[in-house]
Amino acid sequence: MEFKLEEAMEILGRTPGTLQSLLGDLPGDWIMNNEGADSWSPFDVLGHLIHAEEEDWIPRARIILEHGQSRPFDPFNRTAMFEKSKGRSTAELLEVFKFLRQKNLESLRQMKLNREKLNMKGTHPALGQVRLEQLLATWVVHDLSHIAQITRVMCRQYDAEVGPWKAYLPILSK
Repeated sequence: MEFKLEEAMEILGRTPGTLQSLLGDLPGDWIMNNEGADSWSPFDVLGHLIHAEEEDWIPRARIILEHGQSRPFDPFNRTAMFEKSKGRSTAELLEVFKFLRQKNLESLRQMKLNREKLNMKGTHPALGQVRLEQLLATWVVHDLSHIAQITRVMCRQYDAEVGPWKAYLPILSK
């Protein structure tokens, strides 16, 4: 499917509401449990999404638009949320994410992106040359993949409880 900025922004704009619906007012076990060692809970994923709103998508888009390939992106700490989210509630994180996403979508609108700008290139510290359009498409897929991760982690909380129906639930067999 071809990348379409307006459709991408529509999906990005829905993520805060989706997360509110999935996680708002749930008991702590649903929010804090994960899939075992080195895995993330829904709370961790939410913190990670907030950190990406602050340090990844719009800052990197600005680097591409202002510096092109001459200035590499700053490295992104994928696990910064473990420290940054300590002591915060899920309700607070949901509100922060909603606010940051609205702000970032407005920043994206103000960039007045066209085909020429979307084709501009930047330098990722590990991946090398990337286009702005690829960064924005990755933002959408990043959101959707973390929504899938959250729902998978939540499903796994009832892994044993579903009994023989597990045979019909591929999400529990992966």
